[in-house]
Amino acid sequence: MGKEKSPRRVADNEALATATQVRGSAQKLNLVAALIRGRKAEDALNILSFSKKAMAVDVRKVLASAIANAENNHNLDVDALVVAEASVGKSISMKRWTSRARGRSSRIVKPFSRVRIVVREQQEA
Repeated sequence: MGKEKSPRRVADNEALATATQVRGSAQKLNLVAALIRGRKAEDALNILSFSKKAMAVDVRKVLASAIANAENNHNLDVDALVVAEASVGKSISMKRWTSRARGRSSRIVKPFSRVRIVVREQQEA
């Protein structure tokens, strides 16, 4: 007897991908995620490919992973996929110190974020 299969966290017509350690603040990452919410997956990939935002590279990787999961793991039609959810949250923050004038020091915070993208197979209307 093997390990019991865990229940799916998303619906049968959805696929999920997450990135847990994206280097950058959640606020900047959310600006990029807002560009693709509710769009067709193909359009969202194009938007992220030509975006000037540095965070778009990481979000594009997660979206490509979600599309691949939908195709390979859940047998969904790639042409009918829509970005159902693109959520961003805080992860860890590295604390570093730098020297300042008169023998003082100040803290530098290097934040990390997490991205969760859910793609849904849309029925043709």
